[in-house]
Amino acid sequence: MISLLVERELDEALDDLSDILHACVQDGASVGFVLPFSPDEARDYWRTHVWPSAQSGALDVFAARDAGRVVGTVQLIPATMPNQPHRADVAKLLVHPKARRKGLGRALMAALEERARRLGRTMLVLDTRSTDPSLILYQSLGFQIAGEIPDFCRNPFENRLEPTTYMFKDLS
Repeated sequence: MISLLVERELDEALDDLSDILHACVQDGASVGFVLPFSPDEARDYWRTHVWPSAQSGALDVFAARDAGRVVGTVQLIPATMPNQPHRADVAKLLVHPKARRKGLGRALMAALEERARRLGRTMLVLDTRSTDPSLILYQSLGFQIAGEIPDFCRNPFENRLEPTTYMFKDLS
């Protein structure tokens, strides 16, 4: 089941979301963090970076649940600049490693796209490490490659830089 987390649900989902982020980073996800990465750092990310923005309406947090637990998430961040009222960013598509290969990432993205359309957004933009399997998922969902930037992000396991791919999807 996919849902948009409303304010009262954010704290209820904190443990699950922190566990997802921690597990994904430990598994090699390139989502802004590198090892070592503690469960407390994962919890802090949600509390200090995501919650204030979600509570102010600056972003939407979606959750995928399985057996009552949140096992996946993604964020929709509508652009706020006057020349970009048609655009939104996709951020932090995460599915717990133990819950993968069940279509949850695809379902989260479908819910995100539906919400973007309801908000009048006709362009989605995201970036992903060029070597991540998520690139294949995004392409299968209709995202197109805009370009690649070399040495954009640090590998989560090693002190080396890797490229990222910028992608977009026209929803109109």
